[in-house]
Amino acid sequence: MSGDKTVLWTADEAAAATGGRLSGPSAWTATGVAIDSRKVATGDLFVAIRGPNFDGHAFIGAALAAGAAAAMVDHLPDGLPEGAPLLIAPSDTLESMAALGVVARARCGARFVGVTGSVGKTGTKETLRHVLSAQGATYANEGSLNNHWGVPLSLARLPADSRYGVFELGMNHAGELGPLSRQVRPHVAVITTIEAVHLEFFSGVEAIADAKAEIFEGMDAGGIAVLNRDNGQYARLAAAARRQGLTDIWSFGAHEEADARLVDCSLHATCSAVTALIRGERVQYCLSQPGRHWVMNSLAVLLAVKALGADVAAAARSLSSLPPVKGRGTRKRIHLPQGAFTLIDESYNASPAAMAATLEVLGKIDPGAGGRRIAVLGDMRELGERADALHIGLAEPLRAAHVDAVYACGPHMKTLFDRLPAAMRGAWTETSVELAPLVTGTVKGGDVIMVKGSLGSRTGLIVDALAALDSGRESEDKAASRTTNQPQEAAQSAQAPRG
Repeated sequence: MSGDKTVLWTADEAAAATGGRLSGPSAWTATGVAIDSRKVATGDLFVAIRGPNFDGHAFIGAALAAGAAAAMVDHLPDGLPEGAPLLIAPSDTLESMAALGVVARARCGARFVGVTGSVGKTGTKETLRHVLSAQGATYANEGSLNNHWGVPLSLARLPADSRYGVFELGMNHAGELGPLSRQVRPHVAVITTIEAVHLEFFSGVEAIADAKAEIFEGMDAGGIAVLNRDNGQYARLAAAARRQGLTDIWSFGAHEEADARLVDCSLHATCSAVTALIRGERVQYCLSQPGRHWVMNSLAVLLAVKALGADVAAAARSLSSLPPVKGRGTRKRIHLPQGAFTLIDESYNASPAAMAATLEVLGKIDPGAGGRRIAVLGDMRELGERADALHIGLAEPLRAAHVDAVYACGPHMKTLFDRLPAAMRGAWTETSVELAPLVTGTVKGGDVIMVKGSLGSRTGLIVDALAALDSGRESEDKAASRTTNQPQEAAQSAQAPRG
Protein backbone atom coordinates (compact mmCIF):
# COMPACT_ATOMS: atom_id res chain seq x y z
CA MET A 1 0.00 0.00 0.00
CA SER A 2 1.03 3.59 -0.64
CA GLY A 3 -0.91 5.76 1.82
CA ASP A 4 -4.48 4.48 1.53
CA LYS A 5 -4.09 3.53 -2.13
CA THR A 6 -3.37 0.10 -3.53
CA VAL A 7 -0.15 -0.21 -5.49
CA LEU A 8 -1.02 -1.16 -9.06
CA TRP A 9 2.50 -1.32 -10.49
CA THR A 10 6.02 -1.44 -9.19
CA ALA A 11 8.68 -0.11 -11.53
CA ASP A 12 9.96 -3.62 -12.22
CA GLU A 13 6.46 -4.99 -12.89
CA ALA A 14 5.65 -2.19 -15.33
CA ALA A 15 8.96 -2.69 -17.14
CA ALA A 16 8.38 -6.45 -17.39
CA ALA A 17 4.81 -6.01 -18.65
CA THR A 18 5.80 -3.57 -21.38
CA GLY A 19 9.27 -4.83 -22.27
CA GLY A 20 10.53 -1.32 -21.53
CA ARG A 21 13.59 -0.15 -19.62
CA LEU A 22 13.84 2.04 -16.57
CA SER A 23 15.73 5.33 -16.44
CA GLY A 24 16.43 7.32 -13.31
CA PRO A 25 15.16 6.14 -9.91
CA SER A 26 13.69 2.65 -10.22
CA ALA A 27 12.13 2.11 -6.80
CA TRP A 28 8.89 3.91 -7.61
CA THR A 29 5.43 2.40 -7.29
CA ALA A 30 2.32 3.57 -9.11
CA THR A 31 -1.10 3.72 -7.48
CA GLY A 32 -2.79 4.94 -10.64
CA VAL A 33 -2.30 5.46 -14.38
CA ALA A 34 -2.99 8.76 -16.16
CA ILE A 35 -2.75 10.11 -19.69
CA ASP A 36 -3.81 13.72 -19.00
CA SER A 37 -1.30 15.81 -17.04
CA ARG A 38 -4.11 18.04 -15.75
CA LYS A 39 -5.71 15.05 -14.03
CA VAL A 40 -2.59 13.47 -12.58
CA ALA A 41 -2.92 12.35 -8.96
CA THR A 42 -0.01 11.78 -6.63
CA GLY A 43 1.46 8.35 -7.33
CA ASP A 44 0.21 8.00 -10.91
CA LEU A 45 2.23 6.56 -13.76
CA PHE A 46 1.86 9.20 -16.48
CA VAL A 47 1.75 7.72 -19.99
CA ALA A 48 2.83 10.18 -22.69
CA ILE A 49 0.43 9.39 -25.54
CA ARG A 50 0.94 10.76 -29.04
CA GLY A 51 -2.44 11.98 -30.29
CA PRO A 52 -3.73 13.67 -33.43
CA ASN A 53 -3.25 17.20 -32.07
CA PHE A 54 -0.77 17.06 -29.18
CA ASP A 55 2.08 14.91 -27.96
CA GLY A 56 1.90 13.95 -24.31
CA HIS A 57 5.68 14.05 -24.10
CA ALA A 58 5.39 17.85 -23.95
CA PHE A 59 3.54 17.54 -20.63
CA ILE A 60 5.85 15.15 -18.76
CA GLY A 61 7.35 17.92 -16.64
CA ALA A 62 3.89 19.11 -15.62
CA ALA A 63 2.85 15.56 -14.74
CA LEU A 64 5.90 14.97 -12.56
CA ALA A 65 5.40 18.32 -10.87
CA ALA A 66 1.80 17.31 -10.12
CA GLY A 67 3.02 14.23 -8.26
CA ALA A 68 3.36 11.52 -10.89
CA ALA A 69 5.51 8.65 -9.65
CA ALA A 70 7.06 8.20 -13.10
CA ALA A 71 6.40 8.76 -16.78
CA MET A 72 6.21 6.25 -19.61
CA VAL A 73 7.86 7.65 -22.74
CA ASP A 74 9.02 6.42 -26.13
CA HIS A 75 12.11 8.66 -26.15
CA LEU A 76 14.03 10.96 -23.83
CA PRO A 77 12.57 14.41 -24.46
CA ASP A 78 14.51 17.60 -23.84
CA GLY A 79 13.95 19.72 -20.77
CA LEU A 80 13.19 17.02 -18.24
CA PRO A 81 14.47 17.34 -14.68
CA GLU A 82 17.75 15.49 -14.20
CA GLY A 83 17.19 11.97 -12.92
CA ALA A 84 13.47 11.97 -13.75
CA PRO A 85 11.87 8.54 -13.13
CA LEU A 86 11.04 7.16 -16.56
CA LEU A 87 9.87 3.93 -18.15
CA ILE A 88 11.08 3.96 -21.75
CA ALA A 89 8.68 1.98 -23.92
CA PRO A 90 10.13 -0.22 -26.66
CA SER A 91 7.95 1.50 -29.28
CA ASP A 92 4.59 3.27 -29.11
CA THR A 93 3.42 4.28 -25.62
CA LEU A 94 -0.20 3.46 -26.43
CA GLU A 95 0.85 -0.10 -27.29
CA SER A 96 2.83 -0.30 -24.05
CA MET A 97 -0.13 0.95 -22.05
CA ALA A 98 -2.21 -1.77 -23.71
CA ALA A 99 0.47 -4.26 -22.63
CA LEU A 100 -0.03 -3.10 -19.04
CA GLY A 101 -3.72 -3.77 -19.52
CA VAL A 102 -3.11 -7.28 -20.83
CA VAL A 103 -1.05 -8.17 -17.77
CA ALA A 104 -3.52 -6.52 -15.40
CA ARG A 105 -6.37 -8.52 -16.92
CA ALA A 106 -4.39 -11.77 -16.76
CA ARG A 107 -3.47 -11.43 -13.08
CA CYS A 108 -7.00 -10.52 -11.97
CA GLY A 109 -9.36 -13.35 -11.07
CA ALA A 110 -12.52 -11.27 -11.39
CA ARG A 111 -15.63 -12.12 -13.39
CA PHE A 112 -15.88 -9.63 -16.25
CA VAL A 113 -18.87 -8.16 -18.06
CA GLY A 114 -18.66 -6.07 -21.23
CA VAL A 115 -21.45 -3.62 -22.06
CA THR A 116 -22.22 -2.12 -25.44
CA GLY A 117 -25.26 -0.99 -27.42
CA SER A 118 -26.55 1.98 -29.36
CA VAL A 119 -27.92 3.70 -26.26
CA GLY A 120 -27.87 3.01 -22.54
CA LYS A 121 -24.29 1.73 -22.29
CA THR A 122 -23.00 4.07 -19.63
CA GLY A 123 -26.16 3.93 -17.54
CA THR A 124 -26.13 0.13 -17.67
CA LYS A 125 -22.42 0.02 -16.82
CA GLU A 126 -22.90 2.35 -13.87
CA THR A 127 -25.92 0.35 -12.67
CA LEU A 128 -23.86 -2.84 -12.76
CA ARG A 129 -21.07 -1.08 -10.87
CA HIS A 130 -23.58 0.02 -8.24
CA VAL A 131 -25.32 -3.30 -7.63
CA LEU A 132 -22.17 -5.42 -7.79
CA SER A 133 -20.20 -3.13 -5.47
CA ALA A 134 -22.57 -4.14 -2.68
CA GLN A 135 -21.53 -7.77 -3.21
CA GLY A 136 -17.77 -7.53 -3.67
CA ALA A 137 -14.86 -5.41 -4.86
CA THR A 138 -16.00 -4.04 -8.23
CA TYR A 139 -14.01 -2.11 -10.81
CA ALA A 140 -15.51 -0.28 -13.81
CA ASN A 141 -14.09 2.09 -16.38
CA GLU A 142 -14.74 5.72 -15.54
CA GLY A 143 -17.08 7.93 -17.52
CA SER A 144 -16.99 6.97 -21.16
CA LEU A 145 -13.43 5.65 -21.34
CA ASN A 146 -14.72 3.14 -23.84
CA ASN A 147 -12.55 3.53 -26.94
CA HIS A 148 -9.08 2.51 -28.15
CA TRP A 149 -7.44 4.86 -25.62
CA GLY A 150 -9.93 4.47 -22.81
CA VAL A 151 -10.18 0.68 -22.59
CA PRO A 152 -6.43 -0.06 -22.30
CA LEU A 153 -6.10 2.84 -19.85
CA SER A 154 -8.93 1.39 -17.77
CA LEU A 155 -7.44 -2.09 -17.84
CA ALA A 156 -4.08 -0.73 -16.75
CA ARG A 157 -5.86 0.72 -13.70
CA LEU A 158 -7.52 -2.61 -12.81
CA PRO A 159 -6.82 -3.70 -9.20
CA ALA A 160 -5.71 -7.32 -9.03
CA ASP A 161 -8.05 -8.10 -6.12
CA SER A 162 -11.25 -7.09 -7.95
CA ARG A 163 -14.11 -9.58 -7.75
CA TYR A 164 -16.09 -8.07 -10.62
CA GLY A 165 -14.97 -6.03 -13.62
CA VAL A 166 -17.44 -3.95 -15.64
CA PHE A 167 -16.32 -2.46 -18.94
CA GLU A 168 -18.26 -0.25 -21.32
CA LEU A 169 -17.10 -0.78 -24.92
CA GLY A 170 -17.93 1.71 -27.66
CA MET A 171 -17.41 2.26 -31.35
CA ASN A 172 -18.58 4.37 -34.26
CA HIS A 173 -16.99 2.34 -37.07
CA ALA A 174 -16.91 -1.34 -37.91
CA GLY A 175 -13.82 -3.19 -36.70
CA GLU A 176 -13.32 -1.13 -33.53
CA LEU A 177 -15.18 -3.21 -30.96
CA GLY A 178 -13.50 -6.57 -31.62
CA PRO A 179 -10.01 -5.48 -30.48
CA LEU A 180 -11.48 -3.92 -27.32
CA SER A 181 -13.35 -7.12 -26.49
CA ARG A 182 -10.20 -9.19 -27.00
CA GLN A 183 -8.46 -6.97 -24.44
CA VAL A 184 -11.24 -7.22 -21.84
CA ARG A 185 -12.14 -10.88 -22.53
CA PRO A 186 -15.59 -10.64 -20.90
CA HIS A 187 -17.32 -13.65 -19.40
CA VAL A 188 -20.66 -11.91 -20.03
CA ALA A 189 -21.52 -9.52 -22.87
CA VAL A 190 -24.53 -7.19 -22.68
CA ILE A 191 -25.90 -5.47 -25.78
CA THR A 192 -28.52 -3.00 -24.56
CA THR A 193 -30.21 -2.30 -27.90
CA ILE A 194 -29.53 -1.55 -31.55
CA GLU A 195 -30.84 1.77 -32.85
CA ALA A 196 -30.30 4.24 -35.67
CA VAL A 197 -27.12 5.94 -34.45
CA HIS A 198 -23.81 6.60 -36.23
CA LEU A 199 -25.64 6.27 -39.54
CA GLU A 200 -23.02 8.55 -41.04
CA PHE A 201 -20.65 5.58 -40.88
CA PHE A 202 -23.00 2.63 -41.50
CA SER A 203 -25.25 1.52 -44.34
CA GLY A 204 -28.11 0.74 -41.95
CA VAL A 205 -29.19 -0.68 -38.61
CA GLU A 206 -28.15 -4.21 -39.64
CA ALA A 207 -24.58 -3.02 -40.15
CA ILE A 208 -24.67 -1.39 -36.72
CA ALA A 209 -25.80 -4.70 -35.23
CA ASP A 210 -22.91 -6.50 -36.94
CA ALA A 211 -20.43 -4.01 -35.52
CA LYS A 212 -21.88 -4.34 -32.01
CA ALA A 213 -21.71 -8.13 -32.32
CA GLU A 214 -17.92 -7.82 -32.41
CA ILE A 215 -18.13 -7.81 -28.61
CA PHE A 216 -18.43 -11.60 -28.82
CA GLU A 217 -14.98 -11.89 -30.42
CA GLY A 218 -13.18 -11.67 -27.08
CA MET A 219 -15.29 -14.32 -25.37
CA ASP A 220 -14.63 -17.98 -24.69
CA ALA A 221 -17.20 -20.60 -25.65
CA GLY A 222 -18.41 -20.70 -22.05
CA GLY A 223 -19.39 -17.04 -22.11
CA ILE A 224 -22.94 -15.73 -21.90
CA ALA A 225 -24.51 -13.21 -24.27
CA VAL A 226 -27.26 -10.99 -22.84
CA LEU A 227 -29.45 -9.57 -25.60
CA ASN A 228 -32.57 -7.42 -25.95
CA ARG A 229 -35.37 -9.82 -26.94
CA ASP A 230 -37.66 -6.94 -27.92
CA ASN A 231 -35.19 -5.42 -30.37
CA GLY A 232 -35.58 -6.03 -34.09
CA GLN A 233 -31.94 -7.12 -34.36
CA TYR A 234 -32.18 -9.84 -31.70
CA ALA A 235 -32.07 -12.78 -34.14
CA ARG A 236 -29.13 -11.25 -36.01
CA LEU A 237 -27.16 -10.74 -32.79
CA ALA A 238 -27.98 -14.23 -31.50
CA ALA A 239 -26.76 -15.74 -34.76
CA ALA A 240 -23.53 -13.75 -34.52
CA ALA A 241 -23.00 -15.00 -30.97
CA ARG A 242 -23.44 -18.59 -32.10
CA ARG A 243 -20.92 -18.10 -34.89
CA GLN A 244 -18.40 -17.10 -32.21
CA GLY A 245 -19.07 -20.38 -30.41
CA LEU A 246 -21.37 -19.08 -27.68
CA THR A 247 -24.16 -21.45 -26.72
CA ASP A 248 -25.59 -19.54 -23.75
CA ILE A 249 -27.67 -16.72 -25.21
CA TRP A 250 -29.91 -15.09 -22.61
CA SER A 251 -32.44 -12.38 -23.38
CA PHE A 252 -34.33 -9.62 -21.59
CA GLY A 253 -37.47 -7.65 -22.38
CA ALA A 254 -41.25 -7.81 -22.33
CA HIS A 255 -41.23 -10.72 -24.80
CA GLU A 256 -42.83 -13.81 -23.27
CA GLU A 257 -39.75 -15.90 -24.11
CA ALA A 258 -37.25 -13.50 -22.50
CA ASP A 259 -35.05 -14.95 -19.75
CA ALA A 260 -35.43 -11.69 -17.83
CA ARG A 261 -39.07 -10.87 -18.50
CA LEU A 262 -40.89 -7.71 -17.53
CA VAL A 263 -44.10 -8.75 -15.79
CA ASP A 264 -45.33 -5.30 -14.76
CA CYS A 265 -44.08 -1.81 -14.17
CA SER A 266 -45.50 1.43 -12.91
CA LEU A 267 -43.74 4.49 -14.28
CA HIS A 268 -43.62 7.61 -12.14
CA ALA A 269 -41.99 11.01 -12.48
CA THR A 270 -39.07 10.15 -10.20
CA CYS A 271 -38.91 6.34 -10.10
CA SER A 272 -40.43 3.09 -11.36
CA ALA A 273 -41.92 0.07 -9.58
CA VAL A 274 -41.02 -3.14 -11.39
CA THR A 275 -41.98 -6.79 -11.23
CA ALA A 276 -39.87 -9.19 -13.31
CA LEU A 277 -38.97 -12.83 -13.72
CA ILE A 278 -35.21 -13.38 -13.88
CA ARG A 279 -34.75 -16.90 -15.24
CA GLY A 280 -37.75 -18.01 -13.23
CA GLU A 281 -36.94 -16.00 -10.09
CA ARG A 282 -39.64 -13.43 -9.34
CA VAL A 283 -38.30 -10.10 -8.14
CA GLN A 284 -40.04 -6.87 -7.25
CA TYR A 285 -38.06 -3.70 -6.90
CA CYS A 286 -38.11 0.06 -6.95
CA LEU A 287 -35.85 1.62 -9.56
CA SER A 288 -34.71 5.08 -8.51
CA GLN A 289 -34.30 6.31 -12.09
CA PRO A 290 -37.50 7.14 -14.03
CA GLY A 291 -38.38 6.02 -17.54
CA ARG A 292 -39.20 2.78 -19.33
CA HIS A 293 -35.73 2.74 -20.91
CA TRP A 294 -34.20 2.49 -17.43
CA VAL A 295 -36.63 -0.32 -16.59
CA MET A 296 -35.60 -2.34 -19.63
CA ASN A 297 -31.91 -1.85 -18.93
CA SER A 298 -32.43 -2.87 -15.30
CA LEU A 299 -33.62 -6.25 -16.64
CA ALA A 300 -30.34 -6.54 -18.56
CA VAL A 301 -28.44 -5.68 -15.39
CA LEU A 302 -30.18 -8.31 -13.28
CA LEU A 303 -29.71 -10.93 -15.99
CA ALA A 304 -26.01 -10.07 -16.18
CA VAL A 305 -25.80 -10.34 -12.39
CA LYS A 306 -27.29 -13.84 -12.69
CA ALA A 307 -24.80 -14.72 -15.44
CA LEU A 308 -21.91 -13.54 -13.26
CA GLY A 309 -23.04 -15.79 -10.42
CA ALA A 310 -23.95 -12.92 -8.09
CA ASP A 311 -27.08 -12.47 -5.97
CA VAL A 312 -30.03 -11.29 -8.07
CA ALA A 313 -32.33 -10.46 -5.15
CA ALA A 314 -29.66 -8.34 -3.46
CA ALA A 315 -28.95 -6.57 -6.75
CA ALA A 316 -32.66 -5.82 -7.19
CA ARG A 317 -32.77 -4.24 -3.73
CA SER A 318 -29.76 -2.08 -4.60
CA LEU A 319 -31.62 -0.54 -7.55
CA SER A 320 -33.63 1.65 -5.18
CA SER A 321 -30.47 3.55 -4.25
CA LEU A 322 -29.01 3.91 -7.75
CA PRO A 323 -27.56 7.43 -8.04
CA PRO A 324 -28.07 9.51 -11.18
CA VAL A 325 -25.32 9.60 -13.80
CA LYS A 326 -24.04 13.09 -14.60
CA GLY A 327 -25.47 14.41 -17.84
CA ARG A 328 -27.93 11.52 -18.09
CA GLY A 329 -31.01 12.62 -16.22
CA THR A 330 -29.63 14.32 -13.11
CA ARG A 331 -32.13 16.74 -11.61
CA LYS A 332 -31.68 19.91 -9.65
CA ARG A 333 -34.03 22.49 -8.19
CA ILE A 334 -32.87 25.95 -9.15
CA HIS A 335 -34.20 28.72 -6.92
CA LEU A 336 -35.12 32.09 -8.37
CA PRO A 337 -36.49 35.11 -6.51
CA GLN A 338 -39.99 34.34 -7.82
CA GLY A 339 -39.83 30.58 -7.25
CA ALA A 340 -37.91 27.43 -8.21
CA PHE A 341 -37.70 25.47 -11.45
CA THR A 342 -36.56 21.90 -12.12
CA LEU A 343 -33.50 21.37 -14.32
CA ILE A 344 -33.01 17.95 -15.94
CA ASP A 345 -29.50 17.50 -17.30
CA GLU A 346 -29.48 15.10 -20.26
CA SER A 347 -26.68 17.00 -21.99
CA TYR A 348 -24.11 14.24 -22.27
CA ASN A 349 -25.25 12.67 -25.53
CA ALA A 350 -28.24 12.13 -27.78
CA SER A 351 -29.75 9.86 -30.40
CA PRO A 352 -33.30 9.54 -31.76
CA ALA A 353 -34.13 6.67 -29.39
CA ALA A 354 -32.61 8.42 -26.38
CA MET A 355 -34.39 11.68 -27.23
CA ALA A 356 -37.75 9.92 -27.39
CA ALA A 357 -37.12 8.12 -24.10
CA THR A 358 -36.16 11.24 -22.18
CA LEU A 359 -39.02 13.27 -23.64
CA GLU A 360 -41.37 10.57 -22.37
CA VAL A 361 -39.91 11.10 -18.89
CA LEU A 362 -40.34 14.88 -19.23
CA GLY A 363 -43.98 14.33 -20.10
CA LYS A 364 -44.58 12.59 -16.75
CA ILE A 365 -43.31 15.53 -14.70
CA ASP A 366 -45.94 18.07 -13.70
CA PRO A 367 -44.75 21.68 -13.76
CA GLY A 368 -45.43 23.90 -10.77
CA ALA A 369 -48.09 26.60 -10.69
CA GLY A 370 -47.85 28.67 -13.85
CA GLY A 371 -44.87 26.62 -15.06
CA ARG A 372 -44.15 25.02 -18.42
CA ARG A 373 -42.43 21.95 -19.83
CA ILE A 374 -39.46 23.25 -21.82
CA ALA A 375 -37.19 21.15 -24.04
CA VAL A 376 -33.76 22.56 -24.91
CA LEU A 377 -32.36 20.46 -27.75
CA GLY A 378 -29.03 20.37 -29.56
CA ASP A 379 -28.20 18.54 -32.75
CA MET A 380 -27.92 14.77 -32.74
CA ARG A 381 -24.63 14.01 -34.49
CA GLU A 382 -23.41 11.29 -36.88
CA LEU A 383 -26.79 10.47 -38.42
CA GLY A 384 -25.68 10.82 -42.03
CA GLU A 385 -28.17 11.41 -44.84
CA ARG A 386 -31.15 10.70 -42.58
CA ALA A 387 -30.20 13.40 -40.06
CA ASP A 388 -32.87 15.93 -41.01
CA ALA A 389 -35.61 13.31 -41.20
CA LEU A 390 -34.66 11.87 -37.81
CA HIS A 391 -34.67 15.33 -36.24
CA ILE A 392 -38.08 16.10 -37.74
CA GLY A 393 -39.25 12.80 -36.27
CA LEU A 394 -38.92 14.28 -32.77
CA ALA A 395 -42.02 16.40 -33.36
CA GLU A 396 -44.35 13.59 -32.29
CA PRO A 397 -42.49 12.74 -29.03
CA LEU A 398 -42.49 16.46 -28.21
CA ARG A 399 -46.26 16.64 -28.78
CA ALA A 400 -46.89 13.45 -26.80
CA ALA A 401 -44.87 14.85 -23.87
CA HIS A 402 -47.01 18.03 -23.89
CA VAL A 403 -43.93 20.21 -24.25
CA ASP A 404 -44.89 23.87 -24.11
CA ALA A 405 -41.74 25.40 -25.60
CA VAL A 406 -38.75 24.17 -27.57
CA TYR A 407 -35.41 25.96 -27.62
CA ALA A 408 -33.00 24.46 -30.11
CA CYS A 409 -29.56 24.91 -31.61
CA GLY A 410 -27.72 23.45 -34.58
CA PRO A 411 -28.50 23.16 -38.31
CA HIS A 412 -30.37 19.87 -38.04
CA MET A 413 -32.54 21.08 -35.17
CA LYS A 414 -33.55 23.98 -37.43
CA THR A 415 -35.39 21.49 -39.66
CA LEU A 416 -37.39 20.31 -36.64
CA PHE A 417 -37.91 23.78 -35.21
CA ASP A 418 -39.39 25.14 -38.45
CA ARG A 419 -42.02 22.37 -38.49
CA LEU A 420 -43.22 22.83 -34.92
CA PRO A 421 -46.44 24.69 -34.16
CA ALA A 422 -45.79 28.39 -33.74
CA ALA A 423 -46.91 28.29 -30.11
CA MET A 424 -44.24 25.68 -29.32
CA ARG A 425 -41.32 27.56 -30.85
CA GLY A 426 -39.22 29.23 -28.21
CA ALA A 427 -36.05 30.12 -30.11
CA TRP A 428 -33.48 28.60 -32.44
CA THR A 429 -29.83 29.57 -32.81
CA GLU A 430 -26.87 28.17 -34.67
CA THR A 431 -24.88 27.35 -31.52
CA SER A 432 -25.45 26.55 -27.87
CA VAL A 433 -23.38 29.60 -26.91
CA GLU A 434 -25.98 31.82 -28.59
CA LEU A 435 -28.90 29.85 -27.19
CA ALA A 436 -27.84 29.88 -23.53
CA PRO A 437 -28.84 33.51 -22.73
CA LEU A 438 -32.19 33.06 -24.49
CA VAL A 439 -32.96 30.05 -22.32
CA THR A 440 -31.84 31.66 -19.06
CA GLY A 441 -33.87 34.73 -19.99
CA THR A 442 -37.13 32.82 -20.35
CA VAL A 443 -37.07 30.32 -17.48
CA LYS A 444 -39.25 31.07 -14.47
CA GLY A 445 -40.47 29.48 -11.27
CA GLY A 446 -42.58 26.36 -11.79
CA ASP A 447 -40.91 25.39 -15.08
CA VAL A 448 -39.49 21.96 -15.80
CA ILE A 449 -36.66 22.28 -18.30
CA MET A 450 -34.78 19.40 -19.93
CA VAL A 451 -31.51 19.94 -21.82
CA LYS A 452 -30.30 17.31 -24.26
CA GLY A 453 -27.98 17.08 -27.26
CA SER A 454 -25.01 15.21 -28.63
CA LEU A 455 -21.75 15.96 -26.85
CA GLY A 456 -20.51 17.92 -29.86
CA SER A 457 -23.55 20.21 -29.61
CA ARG A 458 -22.17 21.44 -26.27
CA THR A 459 -25.53 21.79 -24.57
CA GLY A 460 -23.74 21.26 -21.28
CA LEU A 461 -22.88 24.94 -21.19
CA ILE A 462 -26.62 25.70 -21.18
CA VAL A 463 -26.96 23.44 -18.13
CA ASP A 464 -24.15 25.39 -16.46
CA ALA A 465 -25.81 28.71 -17.28
CA LEU A 466 -29.16 27.55 -15.86
CA ALA A 467 -27.53 26.14 -12.74
CA ALA A 468 -25.74 29.47 -12.21
CA LEU A 469 -29.11 31.20 -11.87
CA ASP A 470 -29.40 29.59 -8.44
CA SER A 471 -26.92 32.13 -7.14
CA GLY A 472 -28.26 34.93 -9.28
CA ARG A 473 -25.13 35.41 -11.34
CA GLU A 474 -23.47 33.92 -14.40
CA SER A 475 -21.07 31.04 -13.72
CA GLU A 476 -18.14 32.69 -15.43
CA ASP A 477 -15.63 29.97 -14.71
CA LYS A 478 -17.82 27.12 -15.94
CA ALA A 479 -19.11 28.99 -18.95
CA ALA A 480 -15.59 29.98 -19.93
CA SER A 481 -14.34 26.41 -19.69
CA ARG A 482 -17.16 25.27 -21.99
CA THR A 483 -16.98 28.06 -24.56
CA THR A 484 -13.29 28.77 -25.00
CA ASN A 485 -11.21 26.67 -27.35
CA GLN A 486 -8.47 25.73 -24.93
CA PRO A 487 -5.54 23.58 -26.10
CA GLN A 488 -6.17 19.94 -25.35
CA GLU A 489 -3.64 17.27 -24.74
CA ALA A 490 -3.79 14.33 -27.07
CA ALA A 491 -4.66 12.17 -24.10
CA GLN A 492 -7.97 13.92 -23.61
CA SER A 493 -9.20 12.23 -26.77
CA ALA A 494 -9.27 9.05 -24.70
CA GLN A 495 -12.39 10.37 -23.02
CA ALA A 496 -14.35 11.02 -26.20
CA PRO A 497 -17.28 8.62 -26.05
CA ARG A 498 -18.07 6.05 -28.68
CA GLY A 499 -21.52 4.69 -29.30
